[in-house]
Amino acid sequence: MPKFGRPSLENLRKRAKTLVRQHRDRYYPVAAKLRLAVPRFATLSDRMILDASFTLADAQRVVAQAAGYADWAQATKELRNMSTSTKTVKSEQPASRLRIAYPQLFVADVQRAAGFYEQKLGFSIAYLYGAPPFYGLVTLDDVGLNLRCVASPLIDQSLREREILLSANIVVEGVKALFLELQRRGVDFAQTLKEQPWGATDFIVRDIDGNLLCFASAIDNTPRKQPKG
Repeated sequence: MPKFGRPSLENLRKRAKTLVRQHRDRYYPVAAKLRLAVPRFATLSDRMILDASFTLADAQRVVAQAAGYADWAQATKELRNMSTSTKTVKSEQPASRLRIAYPQLFVADVQRAAGFYEQKLGFSIAYLYGAPPFYGLVTLDDVGLNLRCVASPLIDQSLREREILLSANIVVEGVKALFLELQRRGVDFAQTLKEQPWGATDFIVRDIDGNLLCFASAIDNTPRKQPKG
């Protein structure tokens, strides 16, 4: 049985085709995944993996094993049987629910940007990919920010500042305490702590690449008890 739930056969087919396409298009992050999943790639460099032959049958074997099956034949057999049984026994499926989003920030130097988020904003570096890094992820609590290297700015900075074009809007518990902490660290603010008419208290940080990140909490309108006279 699969280890991580029960994907449909169609879902596994799509995953396999995506792997083949990524390999064909020389999408470098897929090389690291294939190095772990395909024994003959275990000692090869990223470039060697992307130069090597990788067929649809190879991809099907990878996605089947990742789903907990011995091979593609077993996955096909069990998932087809499962599909047949669900036609006669209708089971209630849970509604879909979005869990978390990871904004992608465009930066000139991923290593330098990751250092800024670690040292100035208190994030941890989850990973950096490439040599030198062209992609990375920094995390703090339940928030993750992807860092993507670009050769030149994609947004005119004067327009971004004038229109307050945010790269991320992050909900915070205790926004004032966070603001004071970042103020002590010498962070560059595009907007300091402010109560907004739409019911939020927020501030906006400007990172070293000009990305604007808004940190916000809902205004607490709970009536406070008056002291007894």
